[in-house]
Amino acid sequence: MPEYAHFVADTSEPAEPTPALACDSQTHIFGSPDRFPTRPDAAYVVHDATVEAMLRMHATLGIERGVIVQSTAYGTDHGALIEALRIAGPGYRGCGVVNDSVDDAQLERMHEAGVRGARFNFHPKLKNALPTPDEVRRTAARVVPLGWHLKLHMNGIDPREVTPLLDGLDTDVVIDHMGPLRYGLGVDDPNFRHVLDLLERGNWWVMLSNGDRRSVAGPPWDDATAYAREYIARAPERVLWGTDWPHPLHAGPVPDDGELANLLARYAPDPDVRERILVGNPQELFRFEDGSNPDHG
Repeated sequence: MPEYAHFVADTSEPAEPTPALACDSQTHIFGSPDRFPTRPDAAYVVHDATVEAMLRMHATLGIERGVIVQSTAYGTDHGALIEALRIAGPGYRGCGVVNDSVDDAQLERMHEAGVRGARFNFHPKLKNALPTPDEVRRTAARVVPLGWHLKLHMNGIDPREVTPLLDGLDTDVVIDHMGPLRYGLGVDDPNFRHVLDLLERGNWWVMLSNGDRRSVAGPPWDDATAYAREYIARAPERVLWGTDWPHPLHAGPVPDDGELANLLARYAPDPDVRERILVGNPQELFRFEDGSNPDHG
């Protein structure tokens, strides 16, 4: 397994205040290797990225809600994810990896634990078997009736090879990491224009994450701002934000998550817009049941 950079343990506080009930819409966790062994060929494993470490990072940022996304290191064994959701509590949701090997009983356990989404990973570096079109359709047919959303990780590919598979589905679809952008092409990148077109449909969402990853300008990654602001202008009610902690497959230097919160403040300088991205939109999609359902219309 290649050596990847480690997450920053001492998270800095954001420069701008974080609204109550703010949500980090994507993190990953790892459980005890004795209880939750990873795949032998896993592309990325960092065992100290525990749910407790994630919660400490969130406390520093002022984050009260989150979505824990199944790591490909566990394949379709969701034991570590289910345990993490139990520890994190009702302010947290899960997003799983579902294929034909996941039986109905496992789906039921996942749903009871708080899983509300299924992610399709099309990133070749993750060493997972890329979903086939028929697998995508079969999985969608099983999880959409549960009220789950679908999630697409499409880094490094042409999104038009994948997104038509979900045409016509009556469910929400989230595009990870701002889409498979190519910063060198600027906002005229056809991949970017395609995602903007999808946002016009009313059930497609985009997550403002990994703005630092593909930046060609380097810290503080301001070349990501033009993309984020256009997404927000196009569909402010269907934009999310996530840290992607602990930043899998990062060659380094790994960003301080407090600086990523500061980057969001540059994406959305208006505090009301940031609150919509951090609070209202996640509540709409993830339907948290922790006793609060704020109206941020």
